[in-house]
Amino acid sequence: MVKSSVTKHQSVRKTYMENRKNSKKNYSCLEVVDFLTYVENQVKNEGWSLDACVGFAKDNNLFAKDEMVCTKTLYNYVDAGLMNITNMDLPEKLSRNTKTKKVRENKKNLGNSIEERPEEVELREEFCHWEIDSAIGKKKDTEPVVMTLVERKLRMSLWLKVENHTAEAIDNALAELIPQFGDKYREVFKSITGDNGSEFANLSKLESIGIPMYFTHPYTSCQKGTNECHNRMLRRFIPKGKSIDNYSADDIMFFADKINNLPRKILNYHTPEELFEKQLDIIYAT
Repeated sequence: MVKSSVTKHQSVRKTYMENRKNSKKNYSCLEVVDFLTYVENQVKNEGWSLDACVGFAKDNNLFAKDEMVCTKTLYNYVDAGLMNITNMDLPEKLSRNTKTKKVRENKKNLGNSIEERPEEVELREEFCHWEIDSAIGKKKDTEPVVMTLVERKLRMSLWLKVENHTAEAIDNALAELIPQFGDKYREVFKSITGDNGSEFANLSKLESIGIPMYFTHPYTSCQKGTNECHNRMLRRFIPKGKSIDNYSADDIMFFADKINNLPRKILNYHTPEELFEKQLDIIYAT
């Protein structure tokens, strides 16, 4: 009777210990250490997102399937402190804003409303439709700003340091940029969408050289959300309130190159730079 009770107790304990063992969270960090090292390097040194690391590695067969983990698991590892990166190293995770935007009445009219923009622009079906904005450093009239142009389909960024936050400075920057594409500029810039900021007061003049211009409603930055997203990427290099005088024109273009060479999930883990160059090859081959 006693022996039977002991045997039964041992059997129950064995079952309990097996269940206990199986209930523990099973981290596979040691099995994928090379992949995690690769991710840490790309995030810290190249500014990649976790998803870009996973997607690029898969697309280029950098690791076997059992040597990797998925994007969600990487985020779990970061949150659990199992990697040498933190959420502070993932600026997109900390800066996302889910607040909805309310469209206000348009009180300023600089040109064609965004409502008149062709459907193929809205749906990102055609290459070479751009959004324009300006990113300021210190709030001073004499302070330089960065003019930001982003192509809606391929997410290619053109960032240029301009003299100040005035319409004249923006006009001069565009007058220098557009001719760089030669007689094909109308195929590279099929339209540009800006907001009603005073620095864009003269943009409608571009229509005289064959570039259609459209303007968002006031206080609705979401209507050119691609550019807003890339402006946040610019802040990785130039925090708000820091003087843009501290950076050269070459610095600004270098920052743009870094962003343009980030693989994007929405581009099937190709880079904007890679796809933009292919499109230019097509344009100049005709």
